[in-house]
Amino acid sequence: MTPMALQGRVALVTGSGQGIGQAIATLFAERGATAVFSDVVHGRAQAAAEATAGAGYKTEALHLDVANPGSVSAAFAGIAERHGRLDILVNNAGIGINAPFVDFRLEDFELSLKVNLTGAFLCGQAAARQMLAQRAGSSGERRGKIINIVSLSGQRGGLGRAGYGASKAGLELLTRVMATELAGSGINVNAIAPGPIATELSAAVHAAGGTRDAYLFLTPQHRYGEVSEIAQAALFLASADSDYVNGHTLNVDGGFGAAGLMYPLPARPPAGAGS
Repeated sequence: MTPMALQGRVALVTGSGQGIGQAIATLFAERGATAVFSDVVHGRAQAAAEATAGAGYKTEALHLDVANPGSVSAAFAGIAERHGRLDILVNNAGIGINAPFVDFRLEDFELSLKVNLTGAFLCGQAAARQMLAQRAGSSGERRGKIINIVSLSGQRGGLGRAGYGASKAGLELLTRVMATELAGSGINVNAIAPGPIATELSAAVHAAGGTRDAYLFLTPQHRYGEVSEIAQAALFLASADSDYVNGHTLNVDGGFGAAGLMYPLPARPPAGAGS
């Protein structure tokens, strides 16, 4: 991959005022893209964009509430007006509400679906329409890339994950539908399923109730991942290096999804021992 693999491209990353989204948008800018930082809290997006722009990269910030159709329409119309194109979308914005299934409130379940699934649907649809319009108006147009951030909670049953897990499972299936329908028009759609990642939010939430210890035990690498490791995976899926990758979910999880029974193995006997 070339150092400026995204040169000249316009990339929108939702929920990029902090954490994984900020790391992805920052790396995209470093690799040549005009990175659009967006967040439901505009001040977060503005601060993240300014921090990256201060290093000499092309950025902008916008307010975007992915669960609000009007906000989505305005955001994408603004990008089209300012740049005339959108090449990359990362659907990263999301919320996590944990509670026992029998106590899970209906309003929290519906909010999880509205932000994590419907929000990605709205943004993905708006991005795809823009990408299709670009290709219709130009011959030999480069491929559009849409990346959905899903979750291990959408692949495995986890305690307290009724709303979050259901929404992320739905987004993983939506990824495949999008990829199947859009592939013939030159748009790749893939997903990334992060494992436990070290962020300010995870440090606060996972400290209680033994969550951190459980993740460390159940992850074969026995560590939390870094936001930069998710950003590198997103860079691959956003670049030309992944042009034949479509409808795939890339787990970046330290082996969590592959692991089954785990326990301390006995020490390997020394070479030549036994008969």
